[in-house]
Amino acid sequence: MTQNIFFKRFGNSLILLAGLLAGCILGLVFKEKILVVKPIGDIFLNLLFITVVPLIFFTVSTSIANIDRSQKKVGKLMGAMFGVFVATIVIAAILTVVGVQLFPIQSPVNSLQNVETQAPVSIGDQVTKMLTVENFYSLLSKGNMLALMIFSALIGVAVNKAGEKALPFKAFLNSGQEVMTQFLQLIMKIAPFGLGAYMATQVGVLGSQMFGIYGKALAVYHGVGIVYYIVFFSLYAFFWGGRKTLRRYWKNNMVPTVTAVGTCSSIASIPVNLQAAEKMGIPAYIRNLIVPIGGVLHKEGSAISSIIKIATVFAVLHQPFSGWETLGIAFFITIIVSVVEGGVPNGGYLGEILFISVYHLPAETLTIAMAIGTLVDPFATILNVTGDTASAMIVTRIVEGKEV
Repeated sequence: MTQNIFFKRFGNSLILLAGLLAGCILGLVFKEKILVVKPIGDIFLNLLFITVVPLIFFTVSTSIANIDRSQKKVGKLMGAMFGVFVATIVIAAILTVVGVQLFPIQSPVNSLQNVETQAPVSIGDQVTKMLTVENFYSLLSKGNMLALMIFSALIGVAVNKAGEKALPFKAFLNSGQEVMTQFLQLIMKIAPFGLGAYMATQVGVLGSQMFGIYGKALAVYHGVGIVYYIVFFSLYAFFWGGRKTLRRYWKNNMVPTVTAVGTCSSIASIPVNLQAAEKMGIPAYIRNLIVPIGGVLHKEGSAISSIIKIATVFAVLHQPFSGWETLGIAFFITIIVSVVEGGVPNGGYLGEILFISVYHLPAETLTIAMAIGTLVDPFATILNVTGDTASAMIVTRIVEGKEV
């Protein structure tokens, strides 16, 4: 029974890591000869890419269409909640950028492939192309996912406003989401083989040098994560009511922390997080809204991971991770990923595809980002879970004032 529980909690991550490890060993042993397995990785990536568009459409539109418009108290808190969610994600991203600048992630290996240079485009035109498309069929391209997300959200709002008249269409969206979820789960069954094949080809071509950059990325991630976990969560708790609320936060934060490590799931940690929020003194109408929604739509650990992934891929490609435009897009992508990721099955992979698409990076870099995401998942879950109660304390301060 204990083994079954352990496998349910860690099985998927362990299998993915086993695939990556097997790929590394095969790449080191067979070197360039291992390129014979590259088609396996290509097939997996192609299947993942064709799943992205319908999955995002059904998931985003359904999540908004299913909102209960009758909950007026919830509506009064929405502004404060989403404001705090976005603010804390941005703070985590800024801290990570500072960490990357202080401790650069550098790669000694050559670029995976040359990235095509494009004529300079104004920021306004670039934002327009990122957020909108000229023709409906263009939404079906993985290169226009931000526009697809906006379209899907507006569809959800329209369904919500249409009320009972839209029930058949709403049922179609719910059904479509379930079908695409099952479809993605089928594809992810070959993920260990696909990821392993890509890892094998990378290590076979680039050699053991490739491992150095993963170690640097993990070191920077955990360094930034520890600082954010201890310092910034303490500041958030202190903001509500000083030392008293700070002590209550850390006294009751250990169980959610341990649960997050044990489950590697923000959703599975919601029950214990709600209990912790109650013991912290967070009002019921606030904790019962923010903790469940935050478990899906608030990912500070994922925000840190997003910046680390982008910086690492840039390092592998020997491109500078600097400049207002590059960093601005990174922040924008991080906000989108950190909010959408939890609402989309295997959303971390979609986030990685998103930044590779927006920056016009080689498809092969997806494996690097996915490997980093898998390795940092336990600590990222800790930040995702415990950040919800910290954010609930900030919202409480905004809505009800400072606790005295």
